Amino acid sequence: MISCENLMKIYKIDEDHEVMALQGLDLQVDDGEMMAIIGNSGSGKSTLLNMLGGLDRPTAGKLIINGVDLLKLSDKDLITYKRDTVGFIWQNNARNLIPYLTAVENVELPMLLKGRTKRERAIQLLEMVGLKHRMNSKLSMLSGGEQQRVAIAISLANEPKLILADEPTGSVDTKTADMILEVFRDLNQKLGVTIVIVTHDLELTKKMDRIVAIRDGKTSSEIIKRSYPEATFNQEDVSNGNNNQETHDEYAVLDSAGRVQVPREYLTSIGMEKSNRVKITLESGRIVLVNPKNDIK
Repeated sequence: MISCENLMKIYKIDEDHEVMALQGLDLQVDDGEMMAIIGNSGSGKSTLLNMLGGLDRPTAGKLIINGVDLLKLSDKDLITYKRDTVGFIWQNNARNLIPYLTAVENVELPMLLKGRTKRERAIQLLEMVGLKHRMNSKLSMLSGGEQQRVAIAISLANEPKLILADEPTGSVDTKTADMILEVFRDLNQKLGVTIVIVTHDLELTKKMDRIVAIRDGKTSSEIIKRSYPEATFNQEDVSNGNNNQETHDEYAVLDSAGRVQVPREYLTSIGMEKSNRVKITLESGRIVLVNPKNDIK
């Protein structure tokens, strides 16, 4: 569904200053996958989301979504892409919903912009997110979690192939966040829609099968959930409540040039936080990084 290769985005601040928000980012997302993107403020994750949604154009690189090269689209074709291929869900509910419209009218609006209206489909979508009984409620009558579920229904109005969610649980409590995640998971399984969630919520990422971490405008690591056989847990573990048979493994990501970002805490642990040189050795099938100052033969 998504293929990013060496994706770059440079913002010009003024005549003498530029900011490189994406610095050769690589990312692959399968059709029908549900995954999360995490990163500190300024890491480039929001810029990436804007690229995927067609809200901004990359400076260089390749960006192919659903077989379409976004760098080659005309402005007119880009509008069609944003309307038909991708659905957005923002953290700020005021950006998702029009307050003087009811929930069902909000869901109908994207269909009207496409030149059609289907009240029955709007009601069906609200039912899918568990809010059919609130279809005639306006923004002020809905809780934060309900507003976000209406936003999910709106994002599905024109049957998109890709859903982009920017901090969808950022303004709700943990219980509501779990409910919203379950809605996403249910829609992903029933409709097969690809879902990419940008989030700071580490509790949310623990419930995802795949998380991509971005650092300094590049994909730095991937965190993959895996299941352990029941036999690896003894009765004592179960008795102590330690019966969670799933955990995540973190993998560094090699970019197309064979580069890898080493976590800062790893470099600090070998006294290299201020050095730009590292000795690389191959030992027993392992690639080993060594601080040259500590390389005593």
